[in-house]
Amino acid sequence: MDNARVFSTPFASIYPLYIQKVEKKGRTKAEVDAIIFWLTGYTKQSLQRQIDTKSDLETFFAQAPHINPNVSKITGVICGYRVEDIKDKLMQKIRYMDKLVDELAKGRTMEKILRK
Repeated sequence: MDNARVFSTPFASIYPLYIQKVEKKGRTKAEVDAIIFWLTGYTKQSLQRQIDTKSDLETFFAQAPHINPNVSKITGVICGYRVEDIKDKLMQKIRYMDKLVDELAKGRTMEKILRK
């Protein structure tokens, strides 16, 4: 997989896909936002700024206010990779986000997704 290509993908192009994915399964944009806020520390305003400026994923995570300390509790396979074994820290954060959205689409409760 070409990490550079993934890292340069605008968050604004992935975000609507996340929403579309979960809405097909009866979940909401608000739940996607809650997951992203939990993972990155962004607020509604700062997340919107990332979308408006078309920040790539590398910038999106570099500018994240704080990565949740409980990310180490996110385990399992996404896109054929175990998230806990991904060596590249940026790719791991991207896959954490994918994994959480995936869990939402699969009907897990928000409490479990947010590792309460």
